[in-house]
Formats: sequence, structure tokens, C-alpha cells
Amino acid sequence: MNTIYDQLIIGAGFSGLCAAIQLKKNGENNFLILERNDHLGGTWYSNHYPGAACDVESHLYSFSFEPNPNWSRQFSPQQEILKYMEHCAEKYELQNHFRFGANITNAIFDEANGKWNVETENGEKFTSKIIVSCSGGLSQPSFPDIKGLETFKGKMFHTAQWENDFDLSNKTVAVIGTGASAIQIVPAIVSNVKRLNLYQRTPPWILPKPDGEISSVRKWLYTNFPAVQRLHRNRLYWQHEIMALAFIKKPGLLKLFSNLSLRFLKQNIADETLRAKLTPNYVMGCKRVLISNDYFPALAQKNVEVITEKINCINETGVLTNDGKQLPADVIILATGFKAAEEVSRFAVKGRNGIDLNDAWRDGAEAYLGTSVAGFPNMFLVVGPNTGLGHSSMILMIEAQVNFILEAVKELKQSGAKFVDIKQETQQQFNKDIQEKLATTVWQSGGCTSWYQTKSGKNVTLWPGFTFDFMKRTATFEKEKYEMV
Repeated sequence: MNTIYDQLIIGAGFSGLCAAIQLKKNGENNFLILERNDHLGGTWYSNHYPGAACDVESHLYSFSFEPNPNWSRQFSPQQEILKYMEHCAEKYELQNHFRFGANITNAIFDEANGKWNVETENGEKFTSKIIVSCSGGLSQPSFPDIKGLETFKGKMFHTAQWENDFDLSNKTVAVIGTGASAIQIVPAIVSNVKRLNLYQRTPPWILPKPDGEISSVRKWLYTNFPAVQRLHRNRLYWQHEIMALAFIKKPGLLKLFSNLSLRFLKQNIADETLRAKLTPNYVMGCKRVLISNDYFPALAQKNVEVITEKINCINETGVLTNDGKQLPADVIILATGFKAAEEVSRFAVKGRNGIDLNDAWRDGAEAYLGTSVAGFPNMFLVVGPNTGLGHSSMILMIEAQVNFILEAVKELKQSGAKFVDIKQETQQQFNKDIQEKLATTVWQSGGCTSWYQTKSGKNVTLWPGFTFDFMKRTATFEKEKYEMV
């Protein structure tokens, strides 16, 4: 049976929830949210490893239209964020709009009817005028290209596929990777394991985390005087925008932050050999800057070793490095992040004239305002190419994009058009400008390779500007930039 909807939303993370809530607020009720997991939450449902938390303050990492005066900490743990998302779904009565366990296999555009035909793994079929893809940039785990990975006889899992029922007590654990998930996991498990070997390719820049519990007085104040909470959110917002100044316009400012980071490292790591291993040799900000108060102290523990020698291979019993050293492991944890830059669709998406999205993106993902892709009419992306942030909350970008999509939905309705398709030349010009702006930022000129970039070095991940720039650009739907059919 083929079910017909006005809008299909793919993914039930923050983006999907935001799109659904705003559609509903605007009188649109004939929509469905397709989610491959068996629960809402997206990355905050999948990533439930020990120590999982947000690295943006809770009061900024939440919807502007749904403030939560009762956040327990400055930086919320994963369970609390998931609970907030569940609250949003319940408050805005989205329960009947979810279809869980819906793993999409293909989405094909029917140009004659101006409709998308979508099919799932279990054979369900849907037709919709509009697709809003909210599958997220951090949803596809990246597995390292290490020889012999499949030969390991112990336990192995990726941080995004954490096995909660597996006991790490008294185990020798190898953690591969030192990114955002590793710096949360290592401190959370170090006192529980017998030995922890941390394999580091590049040391991250780490700043102290201004975390702490939020007092009951502040919670009471935010509950009874919402304007105070709005003021706090605004303060956080502008603090983060000032940081963007350093990444985008004034890289000299990064010297202040890198000095702070090096002082923080020295305070926590007395051993000079270890400190040398943990000292970055590239410009701060080139890779994602991380925040943690307990990562360095965890690495100073007697049962921890930081290994910087390149991994040669993984074998049945553990990890062999290029210097011929074999270190045994009972468990290997892959803290190797996600496929963010090599952004390909995990299901077949075919637009006008049968063009495949993965073919269109062969040289790196491109879209107009990270939202519309030429040749794929009535398909809108949230957190699409070049909408990522190196300095602030992604919720800001999500809300801006959803606002733009709502304007497009209204335009389609009012004009009676069958579909809208961003003009190829508009998209090309936009992406030419983006790449020119990126070239002068620390992300491209900082002397490192990062998950922001494709293998060819093209940055398809980050927005090279302030969030208020993006909000301004997405405030109205510019129909003249689209082909209206």
C-alpha cells in the first residue's frame, strides 16, 4: 500500500523534531517522520557511551521556542538531552507522526507528478510532495582503515554502537582515536579498567570546561522570570560568536586560547614525555577544539599509556604498532568519529532525469544554503553541506534552515507550483563564494587535516561565517533563485 503525505521528514533527531514542530505550528498536519531507529533522538539516542555529554551549554543547545529552565548542569549529559527531546515530542503531540524502524532504501522523484516516491527496507511505500531530509552529518560511524580489524578475537565496538551490557571491569582496553567521544569516554572508564592504551594520531587542543551544576535558585529564577533565562541564552550566544571572530576573521586571537590550553596541559600533566605527546603542533581551531576538565588527569593515571606510534595492524590478540610493539587487548573501542565530510546518502536518492545524489556529490557535497540541491526539487536538507559550526550550537542553524523550508512550503502552496528547484548557476556561485571564504579561515589554513574536509581537502562541512549571517540569509525564501515548475 502506498500512503500519501504532504511532507515526509527523514530522521527524528533535533532537526526532524524542529521541522515537525514548526510544520504543525503552521497548520501542516499531513506529514510523517521516518526514523530508522526504534526511538527518537538521532545522535542523542545512538551515542549513549559512558560520559556522553554536549560540549555546548544546555541553555544554548535547546530550541529557542522551547526553553528548559530545569537543566541540571551547564553542559547536559546525553540522558538529559534525550529526555528534553522526548518532552518536545510529547508537548507538540508528535506521537502519531512517527514511523520507527523505517530504514529507507530509496527516494525517487517523479517529475511528471512533482512527487517523491519513498520505499523502506520492510517494503512500505510513501508518496510525498516534499521531502525534508534530517538524517544529520554525524549519523554514519566512520570505521578506521586498519589492516586486520576483522581478525580481532576479543570484543570490539564503535562508540556510536556502545554495548551497555558489556562489563569493562578488569579488562585491558585499547581506545583508538582522541576526538570528541574519546575525551569523554576515557575519564569515564579509566578507574574501572585494568589497563587503558590510548592510540593517538594527532593530539587535540583542549580547553577547560566551564561546567558545573545549576543551582536551584537559578532554576527557580528561570522558571518564574523567563526573561532572565533569555538574557542568559543571549549572553552565551554572543560569547560564542566572539569565538567565531578568532576562527574566521582574526586568527591572531587564537594565540590567547592556545596559550590557555598549553597552560592547562602543564597544570595537569607533570610528566614531560607525556606532555610532549599531548602538545599539538598545528594552529588551534584547525581541528575541532575540545573541552574537558578530566581528560588530562585521566591520562596521568598509572594504568594508562598514550601511544603515538602508528598502528601497523590489528591481529587476534591486540594491536601491533610500526615499531614492532605488540600490545594485548581484551576490548578495542573505536572512537573514530563519523563520516561527515565524505557525505553520501546512505540510501539511493534519484532526482530529475534520474540523477543520483551520490553522483552529483562525487567531488564533494554541495547545496544552496546547505538546504537545496540542484536537480532534486522539493527536497530540503537540514544540516546539509557547509552548515556545520566550529564555534556554536547547531540548534541555531537547524532553526534557521527550518524557517527557510517553511517559507518554501508556503510559496509552493500559494503559487500552486508543482515543484521548486534551485538553479544550478545559483548553487555554483554560492559554493564558489563559500570555498573562497573558507580558504582564509583557520579550518583550511591551519596546517592539519580534519574530519571537516574530504580526502581531496575540500571543506564541505563548515559554515565560514557567523550564525547571524546565516539566519539573515535564510530569513526569506528567494523564489527568483529557484526554477518554479
